[in-house]
Amino acid sequence: MSESSTQAPTHEVILTDVAAAKVKSLLQQEGRDDLRLRIAVQPGGCSGLIYQLYFDDRSLDGDAIRSFDGVEVVVDRMSVPYLSGATIDFSDTIERQGFTIDNPNAQNTCACGESFH
Repeated sequence: MSESSTQAPTHEVILTDVAAAKVKSLLQQEGRDDLRLRIAVQPGGCSGLIYQLYFDDRSLDGDAIRSFDGVEVVVDRMSVPYLSGATIDFSDTIERQGFTIDNPNAQNTCACGESFH
């Protein structure tokens, strides 16, 4: 383990095995091994805050990083408290296909499940 990875702050977001496998397969399809999965919260949505989940090759000052089976999940410093204990999963059912976020910090969520406060 390199020194820089031991000094990076960590976060409490959990990436399930199913979601990690999906991220790996998406990165392989893209032929990229330099991307991380970034989760953030931003003002917006019908409940006040909206989730952002995307691939990112940037490193921002204060980023918190955790690795799940070789997939790095990055959370910016401002989003860490809002996402503590949140679980990112991947659902592939008739009703829904895509990444889901189960966040114990969300007091109220909107019907679409994409924003909270």
